[in-house]
Amino acid sequence: MSKRVLVVEDNELNLKLFCDLLRAHGHETAAVRDGRDAFARACEFQPELIITDIQLPHVTGLDLIASFRAHATLALVPIMAVTAYAGMGDEERIRAAGASAYVSKPISVMKFMEVVNGLLERPAVTT
Repeated sequence: MSKRVLVVEDNELNLKLFCDLLRAHGHETAAVRDGRDAFARACEFQPELIITDIQLPHVTGLDLIASFRAHATLALVPIMAVTAYAGMGDEERIRAAGASAYVSKPISVMKFMEVVNGLLERPAVTT
């Protein structure tokens, strides 16, 4: 079943790779290159999964995650952080900010899709 996935990534090659992978698996994607545009696009697109880089120009991925978590209709959308940050404590810091999952770059295509599928298969949470 097709799901809507918002991808926030400033690197053009990574953005294309992520969107191509998702579309090849039947998902609808919306691509955002600038974190400043991500929140508005998420409100319009109403994604069922958000994939975001952490190191973005103008706004950090951590700040972006916080803004999604603070919004009524986006608060429960799973967020997958994809980042080159792979140092000690980075995953814990990213998860503490509200990310549902963490994948380090360079990605393994199999791992990327495994995490995506796991997040999309979660039962919907209602409040």
